[in-house]
Amino acid sequence: MTKDYLYRQVADELAALINRGVLKPGDKLPSVRMLCKRYGIGMNTAKRIFVQLSDRALVYSKPQSGYFVSQPAYVRQPLAAPSRPHPEPASLEPKELITKVYSHMGNEKLTLFSINVPSAGLLPLAKLKKELIQATQQLGSGGAAYESLQGNVRLRRMVAQRSLAWGGNLHEDELVTTNGAMNALSFCLMALSRPGQTIAIESPCYPGILQLALSLGLRVLELPTHPITGLDMEALRQVLPKIDLCLVVPNFNTPLGSLMPDVHKKEMVGLFAARGVPIIEDDIYGDLHFGLQRPVCCKTFDTTGNVLWCGSLSKTLAPGYRVGWVAPGRYKEQILKLKLVHALSSPPLVQEAAGTFMSTGKYDKHLRQLRRSLEENCARYMGTVADYFPEGTGTSRPQGGLSLWIELADTTNTVKLYELALKQGICIAPGRMFTLQEQFNNCLRLSFGLPWTEELRQKLKQLGNFARAV
Repeated sequence: MTKDYLYRQVADELAALINRGVLKPGDKLPSVRMLCKRYGIGMNTAKRIFVQLSDRALVYSKPQSGYFVSQPAYVRQPLAAPSRPHPEPASLEPKELITKVYSHMGNEKLTLFSINVPSAGLLPLAKLKKELIQATQQLGSGGAAYESLQGNVRLRRMVAQRSLAWGGNLHEDELVTTNGAMNALSFCLMALSRPGQTIAIESPCYPGILQLALSLGLRVLELPTHPITGLDMEALRQVLPKIDLCLVVPNFNTPLGSLMPDVHKKEMVGLFAARGVPIIEDDIYGDLHFGLQRPVCCKTFDTTGNVLWCGSLSKTLAPGYRVGWVAPGRYKEQILKLKLVHALSSPPLVQEAAGTFMSTGKYDKHLRQLRRSLEENCARYMGTVADYFPEGTGTSRPQGGLSLWIELADTTNTVKLYELALKQGICIAPGRMFTLQEQFNNCLRLSFGLPWTEELRQKLKQLGNFARAV
């Protein structure tokens, strides 16, 4: 094991003890010398461990006394409230607002807290360019020919192998590649639904999912969702007889960043299988966990092929590559027919490059660094919000992913906040975007996928001052 990897592993172990509450605020950590003795490392390596923990806002130093566990920023502010949507389907789509916010995508003159992808500064772009060049040499046609309908073999093989980490145990033949996760979700919804049927989703929910469901003529039933544990299982049990399918993001959904407990995932799969109601599982954030272990999926507990598991590299590696996939279970033939009609082939060049990158240790190394950066960013965002946003501001408690959900006073209108901030070069995602009902008008989502800088901290401070004014 390299020294570089060892110091990160030790930092992750200590961070996990702090996050689980084993080490509590104010507890003194082992000294630099004790770490050296315990792990057989040098002084410089041990010091790097504490720097890493300080960057995550998990520890602080006292001169001549050592390092101590910090009080988390979220202790100073309330937890955002669980959602309570109306128990009937709604279709009040905020089209104009969604169009406005996403029209700024790619605008380098703005600080885009609104776009939920990792910044280019957090991605291995130079290494990916090399993989693209190599892919043109590896593919017989140089990437110019159509790919097989099911998709690139190397990519499917790597996704299948990586599913072993969360108990998916998938085979490459069980996967179909797509042009990103939204393309996968589109195929799933088209295959499983018809106009007038009812789909259950979490509330708040990613706007693209809401728009997709409405475009297919579905009745959208938003369900109560807790910012820590996700979908309210009691509410789900009550509406189960009324719904025809469900689309869920159990691992670090946007905008809440909640994580559905394993017992809930297992129960949900069993309930839906018993009624023959399919589950579409969007797992695009599963690899962005802050803990030591990648969370399992609903697909982990699927024994009947009733769960259609979707994923992509858009949130971890290359948003613009549009590399996605679906393990559609017993609905594979329907998905292949739709892909033939709507896409015919996935882009072979980027899929080959992505599959090759995933087959090396480069991808796992990148993920480790990306997760650390996002966890540090999340802690810094929360600390800045606690320092500069209005007193009583609530936040979510992300355990992974890219999103921080902010809940301001009931009288605050975050659409007005959006307009005010935009004039100063700051773009946010108002809460009303994430629902088809009249709710979340006092909320907003911030993406912490931007590299942390002093300028970014000042932008968050400025946003907090605006929040006091609207």
